[in-house]
Amino acid sequence: MKKVLIITYYWPPSGGSGVQRWLKFAKYLPQTGWEPVIYTPLNPEANAVDNALLKDISPDLTVIKRKILEPYGFYKALLGKKGDKPIKANMISDRSDASFLQRLSLFIRGNVFIPDPRCLWIRPSVRFLKKYLKENPVDAIVSTGPPHSMHLIAKKVSKATGIKWIADFRDPWTEIFYFKHLHLSRYAYRKHRRLEQEVLDHAQAIVVVSRKMQEDFARRTATPVKVITNGFDPDDFPPIPATPAIENSHTSRQEQSESKFTLTHTGILVDNGNPNLLWEVLGEKAAAEPEFKANLEIRAMGQVDPSILDDIRKNNLDTNFVNMGYVPHNEATKWQQKASVLLLPLRKEPEAAAILTGKFFEYLAAGKPILAFGPVEGDLATALKESQSGIICEWNDKTGIKAAVDQAYTRYLEGTVVHAGGVSDAALQYSRKTLTGKLSELLNKI
Repeated sequence: MKKVLIITYYWPPSGGSGVQRWLKFAKYLPQTGWEPVIYTPLNPEANAVDNALLKDISPDLTVIKRKILEPYGFYKALLGKKGDKPIKANMISDRSDASFLQRLSLFIRGNVFIPDPRCLWIRPSVRFLKKYLKENPVDAIVSTGPPHSMHLIAKKVSKATGIKWIADFRDPWTEIFYFKHLHLSRYAYRKHRRLEQEVLDHAQAIVVVSRKMQEDFARRTATPVKVITNGFDPDDFPPIPATPAIENSHTSRQEQSESKFTLTHTGILVDNGNPNLLWEVLGEKAAAEPEFKANLEIRAMGQVDPSILDDIRKNNLDTNFVNMGYVPHNEATKWQQKASVLLLPLRKEPEAAAILTGKFFEYLAAGKPILAFGPVEGDLATALKESQSGIICEWNDKTGIKAAVDQAYTRYLEGTVVHAGGVSDAALQYSRKTLTGKLSELLNKI
């Protein structure tokens, strides 16, 4: 059994999408001949806590947790936030109504803490890991980012020890949508680009999650760049009992909720990912068709930006909207399977064309139609077409959105949207176990 050190900021009990990728790789790597060793912060800034994820961690797994110093305590004090309240995820945007303190904190974030606020963990981690690896050798190192400080730790440790290293990019670095909103000085911009290039050039291999990311990095480095997409774990999607398509007087309240025409979104709904025209289309249809109004349910699981709540109210959809807050991952997947339509908005940014979010693969496993919003020429659009799992609409295409809603509602009335009965054969190529096999092959190669 060979050993691989995995340097990751996100690890259970922290919840959210950033945890899933390497939690699942660590789950299945031992079946391929690789024993993972996890290096992660003891006290990370977590947007959510999900203790249900701990079930995927083997009792034999070595998890090294070291204290991290982060500037978020100062940031909270600056904005008058309570110490135990998590930092709002995806707070970086170009909103014109941002306060002076928010703009100031964003400037400090981009120009002082390079590449990110976890940079203060780099030096102590390198010092610790060099000593640890002398006594506990491994055969390879993997770093996963963002935060990209994890790559800088791995680069320094790899250089000091000679251990081969793979840099895994779950998102781009300087090409990510919010990079242009950081108000970087010329010095800071050049430093970000230089550090990114050093990671690309010094790693033995680069792993990315989409083809467009692969194309971008391949143009900039001679290091091999391999696509290993995000995916889903079939263990998270057991078959669930069917429930009636439309409620009747004999169904329970739970069954009535599940039998509605339900548009479900799991994860963070942010301001610049707000499908405004969808709420408008739904509001107009609900006003014109009382039966549609009675059947409609919009269900959100995760952080929801206030601008979206405002649009829900503006379109008289308050009584149709269920804001569930953060839901443990094992429960969220069940709600995905019970949906009539799964909503998947990207960002209203040109960089969204390169994003193939991990949510897509879980939606694919749930087996329900996907209604996405974003570039119709991007990686998500290609994946939807290849898998025949749904459609994508441009943000301003009200006619297309209306047609998609009408088609989905017709299927619902006809009873052709049934509850998932397990993962389809087409989706299995994206199973976490299959994808871990690809990672293992790359580890063996380096």
